[in-house]
Amino acid sequence: MICLKQVNIHSKKFPVLNFYPFSLKIFQNTDSIKFNNAITFFIGENGTGKSTLLKAIAIRCGIHIWQNEFSLRYEKNPHEEDLYKYIQVNWKDGYSVPGSFFGSQIFSHFAKNLEEWAVNDEKMLDYFGGKSLITQSHGQSLMSYFKSRYKIKGLYFLDEPETALSPSSTIELLNLLIKISHQGHAQFIIATHSPLLMACPGSKIYSFDNKTIEPIKYKDTIYYDIYKKFMNNPEKFIKTA
Repeated sequence: MICLKQVNIHSKKFPVLNFYPFSLKIFQNTDSIKFNNAITFFIGENGTGKSTLLKAIAIRCGIHIWQNEFSLRYEKNPHEEDLYKYIQVNWKDGYSVPGSFFGSQIFSHFAKNLEEWAVNDEKMLDYFGGKSLITQSHGQSLMSYFKSRYKIKGLYFLDEPETALSPSSTIELLNLLIKISHQGHAQFIIATHSPLLMACPGSKIYSFDNKTIEPIKYKDTIYYDIYKKFMNNPEKFIKTA
């Protein structure tokens, strides 16, 4: 299912060019991103803007992102959360669809709240395999959540879901994404560093490591190259005293 077909970035309307994220040249130089695949990956080094754009698109699509209301900062950036105001989303059929945004920290808050709700209504847990997400290992609770949530038709954003998953659980998530995308009722946009997830057949990968956001083939990614070279010859990469 493709529901979100394109995102346009209106860089000429940026309020400033010296504050993040508007200071990133990649946002100043990229006009649009097309989504022609059920699964799309955003990849790039930390600080390149992939997670920032992921969140901005989600907000512009009307998807709520749960955040801590109070957070102390030494230097507050008044424009840090404003990128969504300067992007436009184009829907395939002219109307939006429901969905959700996943981040590890957000999930932690959700699991704790679900536990409190289940104290008064234990049937709440039926939607997540009938088990408390708190009592399962973190990886198990994530997979329980993914399996239940992504049965619902919608548009789903995931920000580095592999951070709390073992390699085998990451492959389990990969196969879940493939299965759901083949069922044709969900679209995924995922920011990741995982070459395991990037191996997803039929997906589109966008790199944030160049002057503009550009599509890249899996075997041309730096992640594939580094992991392959490391596995073939780890001694070359390990520095000894």
